[in-house]
Amino acid sequence: MLRRAVAVELEVVKELNRLLYSVEAMYLNIIREVVEYAVTNNVTNPTQLQRLFYSKYRQKYPSLNSQLVIQAIRQSSEIAKSFIERRRKGLVDKPYSEVKAVSIRFVETTWSYEKFASSIAPVRIVISPISTGKRGKSGRFEVWLRLHKRFWQYWWRVLNGEAELASTLIVKRRLNRWYAVFIFELKPREEELKSIVAFDINENTVAVGKLDIKTTVNKVAKWNKQYLTPQLYMIRTDFGRLARRYERIRNAIIERLKPHFTLPNGKFVNIANTREYRKVVKRLREKDRKVGRVRHVANELTKTPGIIVTEELGDNPQESMINGIGKDEVRHRIKQTPFKSIEEAVEDKALEHGSKIFRVSSYRNSRVCPIHLTRLEETDDWHTLYCPRGHYVNRDYASVTNMTWKLTPEAWSKGVWWDLRKRMDWGEYEGESNPLVPHPIVQYLWYVLMIFMASEESPAVLARGSPMNPARGANESWARKPPTPLRTGRRPAYTTPQPTCTHLAPSLAS
Repeated sequence: MLRRAVAVELEVVKELNRLLYSVEAMYLNIIREVVEYAVTNNVTNPTQLQRLFYSKYRQKYPSLNSQLVIQAIRQSSEIAKSFIERRRKGLVDKPYSEVKAVSIRFVETTWSYEKFASSIAPVRIVISPISTGKRGKSGRFEVWLRLHKRFWQYWWRVLNGEAELASTLIVKRRLNRWYAVFIFELKPREEELKSIVAFDINENTVAVGKLDIKTTVNKVAKWNKQYLTPQLYMIRTDFGRLARRYERIRNAIIERLKPHFTLPNGKFVNIANTREYRKVVKRLREKDRKVGRVRHVANELTKTPGIIVTEELGDNPQESMINGIGKDEVRHRIKQTPFKSIEEAVEDKALEHGSKIFRVSSYRNSRVCPIHLTRLEETDDWHTLYCPRGHYVNRDYASVTNMTWKLTPEAWSKGVWWDLRKRMDWGEYEGESNPLVPHPIVQYLWYVLMIFMASEESPAVLARGSPMNPARGANESWARKPPTPLRTGRRPAYTTPQPTCTHLAPSLAS
């Protein structure tokens, strides 16, 4: 199940505004006290904490709804677990967690969940923050919602049965405004796959290679070979330039604060640990800019449902990339590039839009010519490599093209693996299975491509040229012969092969 949170502003009157402020203060006090006890005594079990503190806070705050007391204790358990885990990894240097703001959780019995979920166009909710209210009421307050487009998009999915509304409602305050956060649980879509998209993440760009499935395997590709070539383009992210810019800003802040933190011996205090430094740095929008660019890349790659291919990055790809790099500036830029964040965002969006994501081996994707299957040589430009066959190749485009070829049928899959193993002396892999093309990809692509398989053989005719038949008849001794078909085992005359899927699964399984 995928989860999406949508925040909607509440139209709160003065009476309810004062009440929510008081409830928030009581809720925050409970969480702070329980978190301090849980961290000090290493008690993180929510059931055990509830047995210890429920009676105490029911007596201390008799007007607070009992379910809110239980939710505050459970939320304290989650905060304590997170803090203890971070302290174990050495990421915090304080004895206990400082809880500065909280979000109030209303369970199904403390707000009008059933009435809200059964409505076709919900515009208001009823919440019960206190046990007994004024005028003989039971503490239930009606609040109108300021709904927007994003909420209606997910609510339409709820009406269609593609999503469900979670029973927990979160109420939080930001800049003296109250918001209700609704959580939608989405069902992954099952769409007809239309393309194969391979992407490679770099410091300032994301290289993309896109191949349309229908135009590749149907009759269009038979008379126009350009549809067999992936569409190669770049998505600018500028993560490296962004890191360099904010590094200069932070250094300027440190230099401006240094005179105020000079020690008698002439040295300086660590400015990065001071309150004044954190107060200025927290206003920078570096994190927000990164999140926005990550989401832009994810939306761009998952516009149409398809097979999304990327490299296997591992848990911490930055550590392996900075090995052997001596410059601190370059190491910092690589560490600031969100490789895993982009991969996780694309995977999350792929499930929502009906795409399938696969990971292939990253071994020499950018060092092999995708046309001639030869190892590329270095040049003066780091992004441009030279093929021994006499042409230059962009290493980013070569990477995404090689990842795409690893998913193609018999000819290229066999060539990328078996031919390279012979040419580049891959003796360490002799006798092992193919690590470049995982078995789930083989099964899935074989099934998809078999559905769209063309029934007739492709003629050896160019798209915008004359037929390749020799002049004055084909039987003359000097005439040029047509290309040899792939099934003969010899390399064809043209460089871009025609995909076929007749023997995909048997050849890859062997």
